Order: sequence, then structure tokens, then C-alpha cells
Amino acid sequence: MGKTITLRIEDEVYNTLKRAADGDRRTISNFIEYATISYIFNNNAVDDNEMNELISFKKDIKKGMEDIKKGRYKIIG
Repeated sequence: MGKTITLRIEDEVYNTLKRAADGDRRTISNFIEYATISYIFNNNAVDDNEMNELISFKKDIKKGMEDIKKGRYKIIG
């Protein structure tokens, strides 16, 4: 079941959202939901290149964790 939230925004922001929603033939509520999900997906997801880079570090991270477990480290600072 969907949740209801209250959002207080300036008139200028409301008018901008209203025009954008109308342009997409959406309700303001649906437009805000769509725009938020789109922003999160496009700005917070890891792309393929980043994921491949992270995966390439897996071996080094695993070795580092093994070194820590065996006490093979020195705290500097």
C-alpha cells in the first residue's frame, strides 16, 4: 500500500513541478515520485565500469582481510 507524505515547497517550485508534470501528462505526485526514482537510479547506481573495478579489487581485499586476521598489520598514526 502506498504511503502519503506532506511536502512543503515554495510557490515557484510548485509551479515548475506542475508544468513538468503536465508536460509528461502525470499528476504532480506521480511526477515527484518518478523524478525522485530517476534521480536516485541515475546518480547513485554503480555503472558497469565501476563495478568491474570493484570486482578487480576483490582479490586484494580478500588478502588484506586475511592479513588482518593473522595480525600482519601495523597501525600508523
